[in-house]
Amino acid sequence: MFLNSKESISLDVNNVPKHVAIIMDGNGRWAQKRHLPRIAGHKKGMNVVEDVTIAASEIGVKVLTLYAFSTENWKRPEDEVNYIMSLPEKFFDKFVPKLIENNVSVRVMGLIDQLPASTKKAVDDAVSKTSHCTGMILNFALNYGSRMEITDAVKKISQQVKDNQLLPSEIDEKIIDANLMTGYLEELSDPDVVIRTSGEERISNFLLWQIAYSEFIFTDILWPDITKNSFLNLILEYQSRNRRFGGLKNK
Repeated sequence: MFLNSKESISLDVNNVPKHVAIIMDGNGRWAQKRHLPRIAGHKKGMNVVEDVTIAASEIGVKVLTLYAFSTENWKRPEDEVNYIMSLPEKFFDKFVPKLIENNVSVRVMGLIDQLPASTKKAVDDAVSKTSHCTGMILNFALNYGSRMEITDAVKKISQQVKDNQLLPSEIDEKIIDANLMTGYLEELSDPDVVIRTSGEERISNFLLWQIAYSEFIFTDILWPDITKNSFLNLILEYQSRNRRFGGLKNK
């Protein structure tokens, strides 16, 4: 049972999702509702990342993957993109000590080399400083798109075949898994649950291969309004599901 001063939430400790993936949506709308610039929503959303990360670690989640910036997000207004690119430096400078305190390691997947130099340095430093942590993995999808990821995996596998390292007949799901950006997660690559905030109900080019059997939870709550308790309630919703993986419901 997890408690705070307002509400008690009882979770089944034996049914905590190992891998939670979140599409953090609604920062801009949160700001607009308050007649604030969109960047104010991104700033508030950054604070929510801290709260959700610690909450996920506390309940025993093994991997928390956050969709922070897609390959398509470069189409947004330049000032908004520039602000988002400045967030990792602010975020990690403040949050890395707490991540270390909670034994959380940072990993990042996406086209990291295409990020601005200061952003890439902040990301690389966070990964390095938390590399000794053995608890939950906080995995950011940054400059990430699933079609790009799958295309890149096909190229890598094709090169392995060309170099006589692999026969076409040997290509199976495990080979594909290993060549995706989540390959380092091994048996934890596939999210148990995908959560999208803000009321939108679409995948937006996120982990298309990995979510084949994931549960989906869509909430109307905008990301900046997510609290520890609302996150725990979403996990409670996950625990109410019966995952069959294509089979029949257990009797």
